Amino acid sequence: MPGSICDILPSAAALLGAPEATDRLGLPAPARRVVVLLVDGMGTHLLPAMHADAPTLAAVSSGKLGELRELECTFPSTTPTSLVSLGTGVSPGRHGVLGFTLNIPGTERVLIHIFWHDDPPPQHWQPLPTWFHRFNTAGIPARAVLPQLFVDSGLTAAAYGGARFRGVPPDADYAIDLLAEIHAGPGLIYGYTNVLDSAAHAHGIGSPAWLAAAAHVDALLARLLDGLPADTLLLVTADHGGLNVPAHARIDLDADPDLAAGIAVVAGEPRVRYLHTRPGAQADVQAAWAEKLAGRAQVFSRGAAIDAGLFGPVRDEFAARIGDVVAVATGETAILASAHEPPQITDMVGFHGARTDAEMAIPLILLGG
Repeated sequence: MPGSICDILPSAAALLGAPEATDRLGLPAPARRVVVLLVDGMGTHLLPAMHADAPTLAAVSSGKLGELRELECTFPSTTPTSLVSLGTGVSPGRHGVLGFTLNIPGTERVLIHIFWHDDPPPQHWQPLPTWFHRFNTAGIPARAVLPQLFVDSGLTAAAYGGARFRGVPPDADYAIDLLAEIHAGPGLIYGYTNVLDSAAHAHGIGSPAWLAAAAHVDALLARLLDGLPADTLLLVTADHGGLNVPAHARIDLDADPDLAAGIAVVAGEPRVRYLHTRPGAQADVQAAWAEKLAGRAQVFSRGAAIDAGLFGPVRDEFAARIGDVVAVATGETAILASAHEPPQITDMVGFHGARTDAEMAIPLILLGG
């Protein structure tokens, strides 16, 4: 079985000498600095398509540079869930960020995690301490170099709370800021780039824009390698992979009365739908979705999804955040919700969120050290 995104920070903490931390990944020692760079959307299955435009990554894949391993992200294979799983080291059922969007129980509100600030309060929505906090408690500096836009967000607090943040303006050279923080001293340094995932959503995997983003990521890696101190281990990973969904494989639940019937709140995302049903409608909604999406999605009740272990063990107080009915796309299906979501979702080309290898498998690249 591959390791998990949940194993990365505990392993880095053990390498840097944090008490009660276990190196689950068997990282090479010694190191005074561990740099974790997360490339949003760079699933393992996408690496071959990047090689022509990414010579550094091509050298890694061919065994000429560093070491390439494979991990899994947590489910759903979506950025908010994965980032909080990375930061806390636990599965979504324990930290509560169970999807891209979630219904706030007791309301008809849907929380979009990437636009979240302080409502609900991050420390209540995600109450667990992060590994960044644990690093600092152990006397090991933990820093995060993030795009300035993300520094004060609720998702940043939930995933990276306890880190010392360095915000990078949009017109700045991210590599310079990240290298400056790396050279500032020992400890953990975390970096993040979303250029690849943004290009996948807007233009599609394999598009010219996506290949340009791959080249951008590769250039960042090359510059980091050129500037790494000798006592530094660089770990490059991702939060999920992805796939393109053609027009014929898309279903709009809001354009189908049979699928829309009985639903009060729609959450999740196109590859994983959380359906919160009207009183007494759960069984009918589940039956209608199972019939309509036969061969295109797995359809669960909330209890069955939890019992199947999709989210890991689920704390009682988080269960209601999961839909009464959960639809997990298989193959290349996307389940749109045009009346419930911004048009940018409908216009996307690349998607992720479900349980396929293309979405769940992520790399762990070991460099330097």
